[in-house]
Order: sequence, then C-alpha cells, then structure tokens
Amino acid sequence: MTTKKVAIITGASSGIGQATAKQLASSNITVMLAARREDRLQELKKDIEKMGGEVDYTLTDVSKVDEMEHLAKRTIERFGRIDILVNNAGLMPLSLINKRKIKEWDQMVDVNIKGVLYGIAAVLPYMEDQKSGHIINISSVAGHKVMPGSSVYSGTKYAVRAITEGLRQEMNASHNIRTTIISPGAVATELTQTITDEDILEAFKEQEMKPLDSENIAKAISYAIVQPDHVDVNEIIVRPTQQGM
Repeated sequence: MTTKKVAIITGASSGIGQATAKQLASSNITVMLAARREDRLQELKKDIEKMGGEVDYTLTDVSKVDEMEHLAKRTIERFGRIDILVNNAGLMPLSLINKRKIKEWDQMVDVNIKGVLYGIAAVLPYMEDQKSGHIINISSVAGHKVMPGSSVYSGTKYAVRAITEGLRQEMNASHNIRTTIISPGAVATELTQTITDEDILEAFKEQEMKPLDSENIAKAISYAIVQPDHVDVNEIIVRPTQQGM
C-alpha cells in the first residue's frame, strides 16, 4: 500500500511510456509498468528504484481484456489504489490501403482502439469507487489529419479522441474523473520500425526534420496530471517545430 498517487502506464518498455514512467516517478508518483517485454520492464524498474521511486511491473498484452483486468487488479493489490491510467501502448504500421495489409490493420485496431477501451474498462470501477481518477489516452497528430498511408492508423487515433471525449462528458463533476488526450507529432521512438510498406519507408527517408524526444511528451503528460483537481486539461497537441501537418 502507498500514500502516493499511483499510475498505470501501458507500453512502458520503450519510448513515450518509458520516459513517462521516469517522469512521473521523479514527481513522487508510484508507477505500475505494463508491457510485453519483461527484460525491458525489469531494466526500467531498476532505473526507477535507483531514482528512489516506487515501482512494479506486470507483463500485459493490452489487446487481451483479461490481461488488462489482471493489471488493474494487481495494481490494487500491490499499491491499494489507481489514480492515473496512461493508455500509451500503440502500433503504427503505416501503409497504402491498396497494399491490403489486413493483418496490420487488425493489429492496429486490437492495440490502438481495443487496448484503450480495455484499459478504461479495467480501471474505471476503481476510480468511480474512490471518486477520483485521471485517464490519459495517447492519440496522435494523425488523429487530427489523414495523410496517404495513414488511413487506418489515423482511423484508430481519431477513435481514441472520440472515445476520450465521450468519456469526459460521461464522467461529469460528480465522478471527479478527468480525461486528457495527448496528440504527439513525429517522435523519435520505435513506432516506425513496424512499417513494412516500402513506399512509406522511402517517404520517411526523404523527411528532414528534427523529431520530438519521448521526454517532451512525458512532460506534457506530467503537466496535465499535476493540475489542481478542478482543472481538466482535455487535449494537448505537441509537434516538432518543423512539422507542417
């Protein structure tokens, strides 16, 4: 049990999730790490413990509802409460629709949409019981504008924004549960490593732009979290200065 706020972070083994875990831990927030790569989680746990943070991890596939329910239950058993959920896990295998990469479409729907919904479903009963909570869902600039190759990915990220806005309206003042959409632009993470469409990969090579660091998004997430209870930061868009769209 802990007297500090407790945050669950999915996709915590790398990129934005990893940076957010360190950022929140440095702000005296207890973190439960969730991802599929145990070696990465163990390493991150050690790093946070060296910082003096309180941390644990649970191997979790966000596309499986029972694993998300287990993650929430284990967080309660381990720390006694859930104050924050950062639904960060996501996939971005961009491709042109006529390439018919149907398996990749299914994976994006399973992780980017269902994973977010399963996370919300898992933590909401606990937050409603304690009459407080903060659900942060990671969308994307691609959830604001569609580009060639981003059709399905953008569809999933538009869905994240719609789900979060609907949740905000349903969790009115009497619930005291806040919601935040974080929409990053180009970030230097592992996301682009899932792209298999050669035409899209070629277009990425031609881009000359300094991307954001994961820490830049982690600080935006932290900003939303540290606001007083009566302040609900509903959406933050963070782009590289050189990014046009």
